[in-house]
Amino acid sequence: MSSRSVFISLLLLVLPLLAVAGNGIPKKSVVIDGLDVDSMRVRLDETDMQPLEGIWYYPNEEMTVGIERYKGKRNIGYRIILLESPDINLVPGTVIGYIASSAVDSKYQLWLYSQRDRVTLIKPLECVATLNATATTLTFDPPHWKVKVRVNVARFLPTLFNGVSIIPERVGERLPVGFRKIYPEGGDGNPFNRIRYL
Repeated sequence: MSSRSVFISLLLLVLPLLAVAGNGIPKKSVVIDGLDVDSMRVRLDETDMQPLEGIWYYPNEEMTVGIERYKGKRNIGYRIILLESPDINLVPGTVIGYIASSAVDSKYQLWLYSQRDRVTLIKPLECVATLNATATTLTFDPPHWKVKVRVNVARFLPTLFNGVSIIPERVGERLPVGFRKIYPEGGDGNPFNRIRYL
């Protein structure tokens, strides 16, 4: 194997790790003891809920998750917690992801752990999530990337870059997956963050 192909291989392995390390997302999941659907509902009822907060159903994985505010590094403002799952190896209370706000009110950065290491989840992957106008669905399109390698004969700083550049290129989009809010019910004329009279 040539030194150039070894360099490219190492770069492809290191780039995702650098991206995760720089965003403030923990490398592995944690478990919050004693959390289930009922206790999450009580936690949420005791706060001034934001539109993103609540209990959500994730149909693609048949999971029920809770989203609550979280004070993390950078602008990580929410965490996603598993509440129920048919997978008996996943412990209720496991943090399965994080969410950060963006400059657009309805768009968020979302990280979900993508692999399992025994009972711990690892390798958070990032995507963009969109909250609909009634705050009842949060959809996201997992990233689909391919790598394009370009060799530049008229290269700048040839001894440093060897004339090779690696360019990630997004591939065509698929139907987005996401969460559907089940508590509190949104979109029924009751704005979030305000007192609702029964």
